[in-house]
Amino acid sequence: MAEIKNYTLNFGPQHPAAHGVLRLVLELDGEVVQRADPHIGLLHRATEKLAETKTYIQSLPYMDRLDYVSMMCNEHAYCLAIEKMLDLDVPRRAQYIRVMFAEITRVMNHLMWLGAHAHDCGASTILIYTFRERESLFDMYEAVSGARMHAAYFRPGGVYRDLPDTMPQFKASKVRNARGVAKLNENRQGSLLDFIDDFCAKFPNYIDEYETLLTENRIWKQRTVGVGAISAERAMSMGFTGPMLRGSGVAWDLRKTQPYDVYAEMDFDVAVGVEGDSYDRYLVRVEEMRQSNRIIQQCSAWLRDNPGPVITNNRKVAPPSREDMKSNMEDLIHHFKLFTEGFRVPEGEAYAAVEHPKGEFGIYMVSDGANKPYRLKIRAPGFAHLAALDELTRGHMLADAVAIIGTMDIVFGEIDR
Repeated sequence: MAEIKNYTLNFGPQHPAAHGVLRLVLELDGEVVQRADPHIGLLHRATEKLAETKTYIQSLPYMDRLDYVSMMCNEHAYCLAIEKMLDLDVPRRAQYIRVMFAEITRVMNHLMWLGAHAHDCGASTILIYTFRERESLFDMYEAVSGARMHAAYFRPGGVYRDLPDTMPQFKASKVRNARGVAKLNENRQGSLLDFIDDFCAKFPNYIDEYETLLTENRIWKQRTVGVGAISAERAMSMGFTGPMLRGSGVAWDLRKTQPYDVYAEMDFDVAVGVEGDSYDRYLVRVEEMRQSNRIIQQCSAWLRDNPGPVITNNRKVAPPSREDMKSNMEDLIHHFKLFTEGFRVPEGEAYAAVEHPKGEFGIYMVSDGANKPYRLKIRAPGFAHLAALDELTRGHMLADAVAIIGTMDIVFGEIDR
């Protein structure tokens, strides 16, 4: 009788962020994974190389398209690196707005992760729940930047513009009658901050709903407890950061250990796991959403009481207001030169990192004194996590590979970059 050998198969597309941009080759003994070989580089991004041909301000929108689930957090690191090289002061109001929107982005990311991860494991309902809340967060993005995803809202020296005093409202149409529209517009009568406060008041109850569906659900626990476990020492040696590291019990969070902008003034706790498995990472991210909600509320309260500028008044770096540009020749020249030539950055190098929803997202930048980077290197958190896929899946069942890819919260824009 012929000897049965291991067989190899292409796995996926499975995860929404791995839609044909990950070629995962699995070597199986029956249904047990013997080896996992992730092939990357199928997304054709080249962001780092493109940055060498663009001015600093032109490269900013590329940051949104790296991890396209955590747009403003990517911009945050890029702006911090430029500000470090220019030794640029950012107005306090802009710092509070940045921190608030970084946390809104964190919630957005974790909602996408939770809905997709649970859906991959067979819990379809949660995806509908999480996308319901993501709609409100997209509305916040749209209110400040005009775009629902690729915002380009953070700028070197601050943010693009101040928070609006009104929220866009739904209008009656063929599919929505006046009474239905009035109900949808109930929390849109005031400013953006009013809308954010209303969301933050409701959000803890929504998180309770997610936990009711999953946390003690025996099927969910069977799919995640003990799956993809990694020790604290191994996680650190593999270069894990963010929830992947904190799930293993390491309380490392750049917002606490190396605070930037106004994080040092925020009151929040760092969620830490014990076992380092998929279930602990789930609990860590759910708790992070609760803590982000606290930070957003603190920022909102401060922003209500403290008006002020939201971007630097250095006209070599930030454009003048449109009103000044149309009435003052000098401001018109500044505007024209900024958007045609950009600004020059002194020779040197800088590294700036933020506590991105997926881990430590860093920008290493080298300048030769020109108006564009000489070199740009992006430290993407997902790259180190994907490198551990073989180790985490080995010995698990084929169905567990799905749960392990889900628990990593992978997005290939930043991995292929």
